[in-house]
This record gives sequence, C-alpha cells and structure tokens, in this order.
Amino acid sequence: METFAEYMLAEKDFNNKIEIAYYLQRKTGIFLDNTVLFKTAITKLFIETMNIDVDENLLITASLLYSCKKVNDFQDIQSIKTYARESAEYLRKLGFSDRFCKICMQHNRYSNDLKREKEADILELVDQFGGMMLDRPERRGFPIDEALVLLEHRNLKGLTNRYLPEFKNFINIIKEIPVPC
Repeated sequence: METFAEYMLAEKDFNNKIEIAYYLQRKTGIFLDNTVLFKTAITKLFIETMNIDVDENLLITASLLYSCKKVNDFQDIQSIKTYARESAEYLRKLGFSDRFCKICMQHNRYSNDLKREKEADILELVDQFGGMMLDRPERRGFPIDEALVLLEHRNLKGLTNRYLPEFKNFINIIKEIPVPC
C-alpha cells in the first residue's frame, strides 16, 4: 500500500502537488495558507532561476509541508520553537523519510542541529525572507531591499547559510522584472 509520502513525492506537477496539499489540509487541518503558497513559489523560482543543484520535487514538497503543524499565534514563543519538530514527527507518520523530516525541521535554527541539509538552508532563506515581505497583524511587510538587509544582517548574523549569496543575487534579478499592471 502506498504511503501519503510516496503519493505526494510521486506527483511531479507543481499545481497538482499544491492540490494534494490542499486536500490534506481540508482532511487533517494542517497549516496551509497563502503564505505557504507564496513561499513555495519563491522556492521554485529560486531553484529554477539560479539553477540550484537540489532535488526540486523534494524541496517543493518540503516547502509545502514543513510548517504543517504551525499555529497562528505568533505570541506563543514555545509553539514557535516546537512546531518544526512537531511537523517533522507528523510527516514521519505519513511515511516521509528521516532526511525529508530533518530538512523540514531545520528550516529554522531551533533544532540546534549543526549538520544542516542543503535543502534546509533554502527553506530557511525563503521562510524568513517571505515572512518579512508579508503583512503581519503587528506590522506591514518590509520592502524587498529592507527585507534582504534584515535577512543578512539581523536574522542570519553570525550564521552560515550556504545559499545566501545566490539568494541575494536571485532577489536582485527578480526585483528588476517589471510587474504588469
């Protein structure tokens, strides 16, 4: 019998993959909203634009699911610190590999795992940058340039993220693309 993980990873079409995640959300109540879709789109664009050598299908799947146990209460710091681990445990029950779950858990630094997966570095960049771009109940979203500066000099200050230089180049490329009115 096929596991949910096998089913989800077997789907290669981006839109179909989103639809599967949506139905999982409807059935189980996992966290899946427009912020997840926005960050997943950034992830896909980053990988493709910069020709990053990772398994795109695996990373897109992780981008859709890494925050599946996230809560909307941004004031509850304990939930913020534990949802990545809870998400990884949930995904393991759905049949995802230990490595996949590790990638999902490492999207933030609360796991304190120093041997980071390269895909986790991408999720970290996109999660933080995308989160700064979006409006929150307590603040407006940051402009692109300000979000990039905060990402590098505040959020990742003193930390190593192997894709930060490529991500900065990527953001500079896409911000020059004209947006149709």
